[in-house]
Amino acid sequence: MIKTPIIINEQHYQRLKAILTRLCVESAARVVFLIDRDGQPVAFHGDIGNMDTTSFSSLAAGNVAATSSMAKLIGEDAFPSVVHEGEQESIYISVIGRTLLVVVFDQRSTLGLVKLRSKRASYDILNVLNEIEQESRKKEEASFFAEITDEEIDSLFS
Repeated sequence: MIKTPIIINEQHYQRLKAILTRLCVESAARVVFLIDRDGQPVAFHGDIGNMDTTSFSSLAAGNVAATSSMAKLIGEDAFPSVVHEGEQESIYISVIGRTLLVVVFDQRSTLGLVKLRSKRASYDILNVLNEIEQESRKKEEASFFAEITDEEIDSLFS
């Protein structure tokens, strides 16, 4: 089954950015990303410094894909989140439907705070993504029927 392509309009993008901004501030994160499962950055907020956001997004998606495969090997359907803790920086990745919420944080925050704030943000993001998917599906259906001409319909019944 082919998934409906997602088209994000400016209003939805700004709502997603506002959620990421709030999460970044409330969790004292360095940067927060929303990434699609294919590894494309959707939106981010925070201090990226010299980070290559495209490579980072691709690697985060690959990491989740590898972790999901490992989960299946041990009998789990998937792991809803992944944590990488470093000496200075840590990464928390949460799967939200067809996207990934990635929070990069340092010693100014804690994993518990990041998880707590990410949970609320995940619900908010999921609501926006559901709206986007519904609107995309409606547009796709409308364009599918718009491509069918009266002549094509007549030829089917002739």
